[in-house]
Amino acid sequence: MDSFQAGQMLSLPAELGSNLELAEPAASAARVDTGPHPEAATEGPALLPTQEPEQGQPPRASTPECKVLLTQADALASGGRLREALEVYRQLSERQQLVAEQLEQLVRCLAENVPQGEARAPAPPDGSNAASCAVAAEEAGAATAAEATEVWDGFKCRKCHGFLSDPVSLSCGHTFCKLCLERGRAADRRCALCGVKLSALMVATGRARGARRAGQQAPPPLRVNVVLSGLLGKLFPGPARASQLRHEGNRLYRERQVEAALLKYNEAVRLAPNDHLLYSNRSQIYFTLESHEDALHDAEIACKLRPMGFKAHFRKAQALATLGKVEEALREFLYCVSLDGKNKKARSEAQRENPELPHCSSQEEAAAKGDCRGQVNRAKVKEYGQEDNMRDQGDEEEKGDAASPEAASIKTGKCQEKKRKHCQTEPQDPEVPHKASKPDPPADQGAKPALSVPLASFDASDLECSLCMRLFYEPVTTPCGHTFCLKCLERCLDHNAKCPLCKDGLSQCLASRKYSKNVIMEELIAKFLPEELKERRRLYEEEMEELSNLNKNVPIFVCTMAYPTVPCPLHIFEPCYRLMIRRCIETGTRQFGMCLGDPVKGFAEYGCILEIRNVQFFADGRSVVDSIGKRRFKVLHQGQRDGYNTADIEYIEDQKVQGEDCAELMGLHNCVYEQAASWFHSLKSSLKSRILNHFGPMPEKDADPQMNPNGPAWCWWTLAVLPLESRAQLPFLAMKSLKDRLNGIRRVLAFISRNQN
Repeated sequence: MDSFQAGQMLSLPAELGSNLELAEPAASAARVDTGPHPEAATEGPALLPTQEPEQGQPPRASTPECKVLLTQADALASGGRLREALEVYRQLSERQQLVAEQLEQLVRCLAENVPQGEARAPAPPDGSNAASCAVAAEEAGAATAAEATEVWDGFKCRKCHGFLSDPVSLSCGHTFCKLCLERGRAADRRCALCGVKLSALMVATGRARGARRAGQQAPPPLRVNVVLSGLLGKLFPGPARASQLRHEGNRLYRERQVEAALLKYNEAVRLAPNDHLLYSNRSQIYFTLESHEDALHDAEIACKLRPMGFKAHFRKAQALATLGKVEEALREFLYCVSLDGKNKKARSEAQRENPELPHCSSQEEAAAKGDCRGQVNRAKVKEYGQEDNMRDQGDEEEKGDAASPEAASIKTGKCQEKKRKHCQTEPQDPEVPHKASKPDPPADQGAKPALSVPLASFDASDLECSLCMRLFYEPVTTPCGHTFCLKCLERCLDHNAKCPLCKDGLSQCLASRKYSKNVIMEELIAKFLPEELKERRRLYEEEMEELSNLNKNVPIFVCTMAYPTVPCPLHIFEPCYRLMIRRCIETGTRQFGMCLGDPVKGFAEYGCILEIRNVQFFADGRSVVDSIGKRRFKVLHQGQRDGYNTADIEYIEDQKVQGEDCAELMGLHNCVYEQAASWFHSLKSSLKSRILNHFGPMPEKDADPQMNPNGPAWCWWTLAVLPLESRAQLPFLAMKSLKDRLNGIRRVLAFISRNQN
């Protein structure tokens, strides 16, 4: 771009700074809405809307010949033939038939010549990038580089990219600043990271009151994560306080108390000299106060701390433009376009900053393109390694910036006349999408500075579950802001759908049963307490291994008779059995024992293992379990665990016979099957229909009755549908002889047939 001559700018005359005017509200009302915009209050710098061309401005390609030339120039620029395109644009400029809006294609062509991928170069081995944040902080006035303590990236809000202030953890597991969530646009009701809908989780106080006035049920208010908030305040008192000051400064700025907002930001920068967002926002405040040199200084520091930050470069560009540094401003605006090609304001400003187009030879064209390419590449690589690892940088600082649309009338009337009226600043359109960030570099490239956390003040007890008094394992944060281990919370909800600490209702959590682990809490524990987490995981795995043992301490459901191969639907409502069923699913066995109750022993000596096929949960915690019998067992020892019965068991199987006994068994098997089928078909249609709905159809006769260790399936189906008391059915479950079982069924069928006749 150095080959471009500085000359008369092709831009629309505009008054710089009228976006923040207080002296003439009537005049400014025609240009910008000065009413309250609570939803867009954190959307970034308050810039001016594009103004209409003033009278006397050159018409846009008014003649047919000029229209043809403009179309030709745009086509040449699109085809990459920059030298020829510049010559045609120059001809139009000499005829005074060219305005800034017509240079959009040229700007897009120049921005496309800035390759995004080449900027990602490996960090220098000397560690200079790792120290760049400290250097930038020193330039900002820090006493020593040691004062610029780098905060772990996990402690930063993913909306404003600043240090978490009043952290709120959503049901999806991600955490943001409370104000960032409350001031989100109504259309932006999804998590900025995972995209999950947040309509029932995030609501501003004003919207809650509006919903109540309208007679609607207001969504629950946002609650601060108690554990995380206390921990951040303990580990990082400086950045935590700076984040609060930043939000206070934003509020003051929206209230048009710019000087007071500046004092808040000055104090915040002193406490957190490594926060790019503070410098970026303070740059906007300086710009509002017409201190453009200070605005440029802060914007440059913000660009060093966050090289890929769109807003920092945009504010640097607007400061350069106001100071009359045309070509430097143009470079920055082009860089902004390369970062976010969809941003209309960056493109329009780049068009306005284009000087009168000179003659350009092919060598000059190459030099221009090369200089532009190299300039932006150097800007990207210069402080590489400091950029955020977030993939979703679309909102970047906008959610936490100092300026806001309602602040568009703060600036005084002295801004009406500037050295360069055409260098107009325009408002960031809240609806203009931002381009998502580029993929993260490989782990070995552009490493971030070494973590600096005051481990001396880090206590593992700060991350203990208040229910089990152990380190959080799979931490889950409730809507009321309290954090528990996932298993601990589930066990509490088995008994009562309220928070164990504050007794706030958690019926929605119980109804949805979608518990997402708190991402930042898990990362925090894994990063700073690896040994404690390893030990905690070992204890959990040992517990799961013990629970998955199907011979010792097998969970026993004391209820009714169950048989192999026969379905057994269950209605679960007692807390102890809720826990038991959930553990059976979590361990992967999906099996438990079913025994008949015994008034003396507690439960019967024989039972059947059931396998869970499906579970249907209800909003109040109850569930219907679809299970089926698998194997028979004998109880060796009874026990209890967490309120439900357990037992050490041994499995029993039928004893096989051979020779003449096998032939006799086969004849008996066929005879009893025919007898059972005949009895079933003799039943009334209504009774048969009920049996079929509950137990299914009668199984087919087995070709080899001894093939299954538990005997033929039709035998157990017949026992289940026979009108016998449970105590009379229990001996059949304990039999190891198929012959004895068949004889018993035959006697029962004969007795029932006699009574029917």
